[in-house]
Parts: sequence; C-alpha cells; structure tokens
Amino acid sequence: MQQRPSSSRQASAGLRPSSGAQRRSSHTGQGARAPKRKEPARALQAGGVVLGKQSKRFRLFSSRSGLDLPFLLLLLTLVVIGLIMLFSASYANAYYNTGSSFTYILRQGIFAVVGVGIAILLSYMDYHILRKFALVGIIASWGLLAVTLVLPATNNVHRWINLGIFTFQPSEIAKFALILWFAHYISLNFKKMNTFRTGIIPNLIVVAITVGLVVLEPHFSASIILLSISGIMLFIGGVKKRWFAIVLAVVAVGALVVLLSGNYATDRIMGWLNPFDPPTGVDTWQTRNSLYAIGSGGWMGVGLGQSRQKYLWLPEPQNDFIFAIVCEELGFVGALLIVLLFALLVWRGIVISLRAKDKFGMLLGVGLIAQVGIQVVLNIGVVTNTIPNTGISLPFFSYGGTALIIMLAQMGILLSISRSSTIEKT
Repeated sequence: MQQRPSSSRQASAGLRPSSGAQRRSSHTGQGARAPKRKEPARALQAGGVVLGKQSKRFRLFSSRSGLDLPFLLLLLTLVVIGLIMLFSASYANAYYNTGSSFTYILRQGIFAVVGVGIAILLSYMDYHILRKFALVGIIASWGLLAVTLVLPATNNVHRWINLGIFTFQPSEIAKFALILWFAHYISLNFKKMNTFRTGIIPNLIVVAITVGLVVLEPHFSASIILLSISGIMLFIGGVKKRWFAIVLAVVAVGALVVLLSGNYATDRIMGWLNPFDPPTGVDTWQTRNSLYAIGSGGWMGVGLGQSRQKYLWLPEPQNDFIFAIVCEELGFVGALLIVLLFALLVWRGIVISLRAKDKFGMLLGVGLIAQVGIQVVLNIGVVTNTIPNTGISLPFFSYGGTALIIMLAQMGILLSISRSSTIEKT
C-alpha cells in the first residue's frame, strides 16, 4: 500500500524553507515558529454595548453577559406574592360582582404571564434602539392624553381609553415616555445641563405639557408621579441646584393653586386631615376601612385569606388599597417583608443602572426603577393615610392588566441594561 510522504520526504522533494526563512530562523533560535496571524477583533463596541460573541450575549444566565439573576428573582417573587394577595383580596368582591370568585385572578394571571414573557424578550433587546423613539414617544403620549379628554368620563374623570377588548390609562404610557425622553435628552446634552437654556427650558416645556394634560383628566396621583420622576431625572442629570430649587418652587405654587381652585382636590385634603369625622359631603369610607384593616392585622395578621374588611367593607380591595388587606392578613411582619422585597428590587435596579455602560443606560435604568419606588412609597402613604387619598396603584399587586404589562415591560428593559452592565449577576 502506498504511504503518504512524511514531512522529511517533503523537505527532500524541494519543499525546504527559503534562505531568507532560514536566516530568520537562525535569529529566533532553532525550531522557532513563524509569527501567528493576529485574529480579528472578536467584539465591536457601539454605544457602550458589546457586539459580537452573540452566543454569549444571548445566554439567559451568565455572570458576565447574562441578565441580572438577583433582580429577576426579586421581580418574580413580587409578582407571585402579588397574585396570591390579589386572589385573597378580590375573591369576595369578584363573587359579589360577577358570580365567580376567580374573575380577577384569572385575568391578572394571564396578564402576568404575558408581562413576564414580554420582560424576558425585551431583556434580549439592545436598549439603545429606544433612543429612536424618544421624541415620537413623548408626542404620541400627548396625543393619547388629549384623546382621553374628549372621550366620555368614567366616575367623573377622563383617564381611560376603551378599546373593547381592554382599557388602558394613557398616563401609564406617559410615565415611560417621559423617562425615555429625559434619558435621551440628558445623555445628549449632559455637559450643558448646568445651563438654564439647555437644562431647564426644554425639559420644563415637556413636563408642563405632560403634567398639564394629566391634571385636566383630573389624575393628581399620576401628576405627582410624573413630577417626582422629572425631579429625580433632572437632579441626576446635572441641573444646577439653584435652578432646581426655582423649578421646585414654581411647581409647588402651581400645585397649591390647583388644589385651592378645585373641589376635587380640596375634598381629598379635608378627608385626609380628619378621616373619622370629615366635613359634610366628604367621603372617607375607603380610608377609614383601610385603617381598620391595618389595625386589625396586628403583628402577625389574622391569616392568609382571613380578612374581614374585604367582605364589601373596603371598596375595591383588589385595587389601590390591596396593601391594607396585606397588613390585615399578614400583619406588620408580613407587610414589612414585602416592603423589604420592594426595597431590595429598587436597590438592585439602582446598582445595575449606575454600572451601565453609558449615560443613556444609566439614566433610563434609574428612571424606570425610580417609578417603582415612587409608586410603592405613595401607595403605602395613601393606604396608611399618611398622605391624601390620590388613587395610586401598588406595582405588581394592584389589579390592572395593562398597567402590570407596562410595568413588567419596563423591568425587562432594565434587565436588558443589566446584560451589558459591569455588575456581578449571580
């Protein structure tokens, strides 16, 4: 059988290295290898996000390129606890209104599954794509807010758009649109944010239009959240403290004028000051029964599912006042643990944002997680009568499918930011 020539035979067949190669070999030592070709860069960077190595980028859990596992686990824990408490708080009211105890939980469960799926999908998205929609998004939110003002009122307010299959509040979209606008604008003009012309005037116009449309609904709780988000974004964006203080003073004066000019807000304040003996015509039934529920819970609660206030005493217990049922059934200890979970979620979100690869990611992440923290603080403040009743939902707990999906989608964007952040993710 004929054998393949060996390397020695190849050399004897005239395949010896050239004299130039021999001379180079003599300088580097006998048997030295030829210089290796430089491999092409395995990754490119664009906008602070590593491209290339797609197989690593699309791994779900990785300490280097995967999404942030602690944040995801905290998020899923809150969603699951929220669904459990929603069912416990809502089944009596659901049976009374619809004839089935499972009406609210089935709907919310479907929206939760869809929302978590959307969050995971968005975590694979390059969040820089959102920059293209910053201006379009804020203008579209103004259009949706304007549409609500010409639609028929529900309970004397214009807050919802009914599409037949579902209803949604444009103010929820406006919150995200405002955060996206600030992240985009500040990251482009970061070095000029300390000037009045760049840092204050354009942003003040955007905030005034957005909040003004929400106030006309009227929806003061959403207005407070929008103003709070705006203040946080401008503060971390580098606006000078004196301009910041002047804007705060103008906002405070405007809020005072609004409160004193309308019966709607004035009644809420009067009921807040004396919920157990309100002035004539001021309804504080919901606030009073919320305080009864909290007081009944004591330290350890009456037990999961054992609330008494949810049996048609506390109106709409599955909505804005669900935390009162949490306090009644789980007690101070259980409520404190849930607050701790929210605090950990916000803390982890801030850490992810501060370690983002660029200013846009940092600002976008801080704005998104700030919305969660603001709503939690304000909701608990309303339920405990620390602040006037303004109708603020508790994230991941209060009933509302579109609001839950939007909130989970925003958390998905934060998970996308975590994929390119420098934080340890396991």
